Amino acid sequence: MQYGICNLGIVPIRLEPSDTSEMVTQALYGDYFKVLEQRKKWSRIRFAFDKYEGWIDNKQYLEIDESNYNDLNTSDIHLSNDLIEFVSDNSNNLYPIPVGSDLNGLSLFKHQFDGVALTSKSPKENIVKSAFLFLNSPYLWGGKTPFGIDCSGFTQMVYKLNGYKLLRDASDQATQGEALSFIEESEPGDLAFFDNVEGDITHVGIIMKDNYVIHAHGKVRIDRLDHSGIYNIEKNTHTHKLRVIKKIV
Repeated sequence: MQYGICNLGIVPIRLEPSDTSEMVTQALYGDYFKVLEQRKKWSRIRFAFDKYEGWIDNKQYLEIDESNYNDLNTSDIHLSNDLIEFVSDNSNNLYPIPVGSDLNGLSLFKHQFDGVALTSKSPKENIVKSAFLFLNSPYLWGGKTPFGIDCSGFTQMVYKLNGYKLLRDASDQATQGEALSFIEESEPGDLAFFDNVEGDITHVGIIMKDNYVIHAHGKVRIDRLDHSGIYNIEKNTHTHKLRVIKKIV
């Protein structure tokens, strides 16, 4: 088995080994993974954080050995906490990294970081506060940063910034946690899931107080939430049908 770590700020992970293939997620600085298959230009990887798989350009990661991987996998929380930060190498070259980048691999890269870091779990009350870091970020399929993010990337990154692990896709996140029977049972920071006409879960948002939800739909936005789903006041209609509410924390 081979192993790798992302040594750049934001790297696309593709459905197929091609630059023109759909981006299914992103690797952020410090994300580490198993290399399942390696070709001349591309590698199929499985992230340690959420077990998500996809293809990465071989020029956009650094190979590490199994002991490095295991050390990273047992490390404490150490994440960048500002919207954009920089790390520097021994030649004082700067590398921009987005919020939520994993800093446990700094020594492997011989990089220095002088910014603000998160080093512990936060209480549940902080989840909604973290969500506001992404407010008005544009929707981007497969995105995980304030410069472009999808609905499940948004919830995953907000939970990550508070020390909690969510799977990557909304349908997989919906398998986690405890289901609640009514909106009235929920608390700010719980997750609301929504399905399509076929009954497949395709959307997720973070519940706020007073029956509001923050979610990525066109952009990260705040809308009303009722027993039917998400109500968009601007469009005067429901845009998403509520399926289930889950308490993760």
